[in-house]
Amino acid sequence: MSEITLVDYLIEQLEKLGINDFFGLPGDFNFNIVEAIEKNNNTNWIGCTNELNAGYAADGYAREKGYGAIVTTYGVGELSAINAIAGSFAEYVPVIKIVGVPATKNIANNDILHHNFAEPNYYAFKDAYSNVTQTTAYLTKENAKEEIDRVISDLINYKKPVYLAIPDDICEMKIKNEPNITRLKSDEKNLVKALNHIMDLLKKAKKPTVIADVLCERFEAKKELIDFLNQTNYPSTTLLMGKSLLNEDVKSYMGIYLGKKWNREIYNYINTSDCVASIGAVYSDLNTFGFDFSYNPSSMIEIKGTYCVVENIKYNNVLMKDVLIELSKIAPVFNSTFPKEINPLDANVEEKELKSDYIYSKLQEFIKEDDIVFSETGIVEFGFAPMKLPKNIKLNNQVLWGSIGWATPACFGACIAKKDKRVILITGEGSHQLTAQEVSSMMRYNAKPIIIVINNSGYTIERVLCKNPMDEFNNISSWNYSKLTEVFNGESWSCRAKTNEEFDKALEIAQTEHKNKLCYIEAIVDKMDLPQFAKLTYGNKLSNIPLNA
Repeated sequence: MSEITLVDYLIEQLEKLGINDFFGLPGDFNFNIVEAIEKNNNTNWIGCTNELNAGYAADGYAREKGYGAIVTTYGVGELSAINAIAGSFAEYVPVIKIVGVPATKNIANNDILHHNFAEPNYYAFKDAYSNVTQTTAYLTKENAKEEIDRVISDLINYKKPVYLAIPDDICEMKIKNEPNITRLKSDEKNLVKALNHIMDLLKKAKKPTVIADVLCERFEAKKELIDFLNQTNYPSTTLLMGKSLLNEDVKSYMGIYLGKKWNREIYNYINTSDCVASIGAVYSDLNTFGFDFSYNPSSMIEIKGTYCVVENIKYNNVLMKDVLIELSKIAPVFNSTFPKEINPLDANVEEKELKSDYIYSKLQEFIKEDDIVFSETGIVEFGFAPMKLPKNIKLNNQVLWGSIGWATPACFGACIAKKDKRVILITGEGSHQLTAQEVSSMMRYNAKPIIIVINNSGYTIERVLCKNPMDEFNNISSWNYSKLTEVFNGESWSCRAKTNEEFDKALEIAQTEHKNKLCYIEAIVDKMDLPQFAKLTYGNKLSNIPLNA
C-alpha cells in the first residue's frame, strides 16, 4: 500500500464523504491544512469573513450534503467558531472541526506562543470542545492515523460534530494509505427484541399515530420512513424542526403539529392516540410548542438514530434505518379516517401596507418544488410553521439551538453545497445584523440566493416575550438594508418593499429578470407586526402591548 502525507490522507477521506468544500479562515498554524485542500483536485477552500460564520456555513453545507468541515487556526480562531459547532451538536449536524495547532516541540516545551496564555495550556480549547462534540482528538506522531480514522467514524455514525487538532509538523508526516473507518451495524439480537416489543404494541393499537422529526433526515432514514408510512397508512405528523420531512406524497400525512393553537383536530387526534410512535423526534420546548402533549409516555415507541425505547425499555445499538425497513415488512396496516391540516394562510389583499401575514402567504406561493429554504430563528419561524410547502422542498431552521444570525451564513453554505438549486433565505433584520457580512462571501463565490430581510425595527420576538415591549434593549441600529449589497463586489439586485404591490413586484423580478444574480429584498413592516400563528401563540401577552407604538 502506498504512503501519503497525514494531511492529504485526512482531506482524501473527507472528500469521500462528499465534503468538497472546506470553510474557514487561514492562520499561520493551519497553512499546511489549507494548502492540502487547495492542492486536492476534488476539494476547494472557501474563505469566510470570520470563524463563527464559517462554522454556520459548514452547518448549512452539512444539512444539504450530509457532512461539513471548518478549518481554523489555534485558540483565537477555534474559540470564535465554538458557538456554531455547539449548534451543530445540539441539532445533530455532522461537522468536522479541524484546527491547526503549534508544532509538537512547542507543545512539549510549553512555549509561550501567540494565541495562547501567558501560562500556556495547549489543551484548554480541546477541553472546551469536548463539551460540544461527539469526540475530540489531539494528534501525535504515535496516534495520528488511528485517531483520524476514529474521529471520522464517529462523525459518520453519530451525526454530531467532531474535533481534530493537528500540530503543524505532523501534517507532512508519511503514513500508510489504509483507511480503517468503521460504520455501525445493528445488533441483531437487540433489533429482534425491539421489533417484537414494538409489534406487541402496534398489534393492540386501535388508533396508532406517528410523530416524525428531523433526526430521520440526519440519520439518512427519510426514504425508509416514507416507505413505512405508505405501507402501513399510519396517520402521521411532524414537529417544526422536521417540517419539510413529509408532504402530500405521504397519503397518511395529517400536517404539522403546532399544539392546540393551530390544526386543533390534529392536536386532538394525536393526544387521544393509544399508541404513539415517535421517530427521530426532538422534544424541546419550541419544537413542541411548550411540551403540549397529553398522551401516556409509557405507551410510547421512540425510535432514535442508534437506539430504541419502548415502554421505557431501551434497546441499544439498533439503527433507525434498520427498524423502519423491518417494520415496513411486518407492521399491521391501519385503515381509518384521520384529520388533515387546515388551509393555513390567507393574505388580506385589500390592505396596502405590507404585513407579515401577507409576506408569508405570498412566500407560500413563491416557494417551488426543489427549493432550499432557510428560516431564521425568532418571529420568522412562526410565519413558516403553518405554511403548506411543495414536495421535495428542504426547509432548514435552528429551532433547538436558536442562535440568531445562524441562517445567513448557513444559507451561504447551502449555496456552495447545491449550486444547481434555488436557495431562499428569510431572516429578521435583528438576526441578520449579526452575520450580514457573509453576504460578501456569497457574492465572492458567485452564490445566487434570494434573501428576504423582514425589517421590523428591532427584536420583535423579544418585544413579545419581555415585560415592556418598548424597552430600549430591543432596539437595534438602523440600517438601509436594500443598499447593503452595494458595499460588496459582485453581481446583485436589491430593492425595498413597503406595500403589498411592491413586495409582489420584488418577488416577480427576483425570479424572472434577475434570477442569475443574488437578489436582496428588504420588506418593511411595523415593529409589532406579527404573523397570525405568533398572535395565537402569544395572545395573552399581547393584550397590554400598544400595537401602533
